[in-house]
Amino acid sequence: MNAVDTFSLTHEDAQAIDDCWNRIGIHGDKSCPLLSDHIHCRNCAVYSAAATRLLDRYALQQEDRGQVSTAVESEVKTRSLLMFRLGEEWLGLATRSLVEVAPLQAIHSLPHQRSRALLGVANVRGALVACLSLVELLGLDGASSVASGARVMPRMLIIAAHGGPVVVPVDEVDGIHAIDESILEAASRSGTQASAKYTCGVLQFQGRSLRWLDEEQLLSAVTRSLT
Repeated sequence: MNAVDTFSLTHEDAQAIDDCWNRIGIHGDKSCPLLSDHIHCRNCAVYSAAATRLLDRYALQQEDRGQVSTAVESEVKTRSLLMFRLGEEWLGLATRSLVEVAPLQAIHSLPHQRSRALLGVANVRGALVACLSLVELLGLDGASSVASGARVMPRMLIIAAHGGPVVVPVDEVDGIHAIDESILEAASRSGTQASAKYTCGVLQFQGRSLRWLDEEQLLSAVTRSLT
């Protein structure tokens, strides 16, 4: 199942949940009789229950996933990486893990968070999607100093985790770049990644020090944070 199919499955599963917040709640006509008491849908038990069902579905999908054989890819000379920034650090993630880059959305926190990395849930085209902090997962310093006058557009990455898509906010997206395989191989052999979590290597690219993320390790960590 590819990334798009995974997102479609989660979106279809969401139809079984009564998304009253989109009809009569804060994102609808605001006719819900409970809205006056709760002020916002995220404070309502119905919204919390829907979010809990979402996280439970991640766990169930992970259990049903089983062992999936991976087709051997034909030899290529380049690999596509999405480059993005968290705080002061630039990172690269294989585009095959990416569903899409989306505008920044409001993140609604949840009571009784399951992990420190779980920020809450975001509404993506009407479906609740778990939102995680890569800063927390990677052990980064999230502080960022942006040059005065610089135009920076924070984004959300929707990535295909093992149990379904998740959303991660990032400070800036540079774009997708094709990196020579020999450069990546050299970076992985350098040993620089030994002290960095979920990292294949560190390489110099367009005047930046780029941390190349190990997608399998990272996605496994994402899944553990949701189950």
